[in-house]
Amino acid sequence: MHINGHTRPTAVIGWPVAQSLSPAMHNAAYADLGLNWVCLPLAVPDQRALLAFTEAARRLPFVGFNVTMPHKQAMAELCDEVATLAQMAGAVNTVHCEDGRLIGYNTDGRGLLEALADEADFNPAGTSVAVVGAGGASGAAVTAFILAKAGRLALINRDVDRAERLLERVENRLHGMEVTTHSLDASAAAAVRDADLVVNATPVGMGIEDPSPIPIEWLRPGQVVFDMVYRPGTTTLVREAARIGASAYSGLSMLVAQGALAIDIWAGADRGQFRAPRDIMRSAAEVEMAAWHVPDGAGAP
Repeated sequence: MHINGHTRPTAVIGWPVAQSLSPAMHNAAYADLGLNWVCLPLAVPDQRALLAFTEAARRLPFVGFNVTMPHKQAMAELCDEVATLAQMAGAVNTVHCEDGRLIGYNTDGRGLLEALADEADFNPAGTSVAVVGAGGASGAAVTAFILAKAGRLALINRDVDRAERLLERVENRLHGMEVTTHSLDASAAAAVRDADLVVNATPVGMGIEDPSPIPIEWLRPGQVVFDMVYRPGTTTLVREAARIGASAYSGLSMLVAQGALAIDIWAGADRGQFRAPRDIMRSAAEVEMAAWHVPDGAGAP
């Protein structure tokens, strides 16, 4: 990478952000594509810092930036324009900087669909899906399954009121999809067991000692289980789901896809038909993650 006076910055912002895989993925893609850009991990610890950064991004030559925890939902309120899928999700994870304006997108949902197609050969159309969680990641998943025309959706969260508020945000776009909400207790067991696809959209699994976000006995052989959490080794959910005969996948493929889609947005307008190199980005992410030196079954330090 050669940085000079014409290099334009991109960034991933969040807290914490020191171990983000995005800089490695993005910079590998930029090099492959011949883009004179550089991706920087920028620690943004609180709302005050987020406001300061967004004002700076309007004035500096940023191409765009990715947003990670805990700022995805707050970012939706700070953009000048928010794309429809991001409005539905209630969260922004990708921002395009255009002439001092911030345009917000959510590529998590489309990244999830891309990962399911590539890794699991799974098309949600007409299927039954259970999503655990009701935050920004869950919002992105729900919008993805609406987009993909899933047949039924069970939304499961400890705070069922939060799940119902998420549902209210998208209910006029369901187009006949049957949706139910459940508290994360025994009453949700049947909804999980009946699902063709189970998605963990909570952060449970990121820690070394984290249990599965749902009881493993709720799962069954033959299901597809997708954990949005990524880290070295496997989460308890992925490991135990595979043990009982489900097809289980971690969130790394989704991380790669959502990052690639961000590059597609940033560069696509200037380059016509455009697709960021997913294979190169995944290889860079795997190399970076291997440097964490965390044994199989453990979380990132």
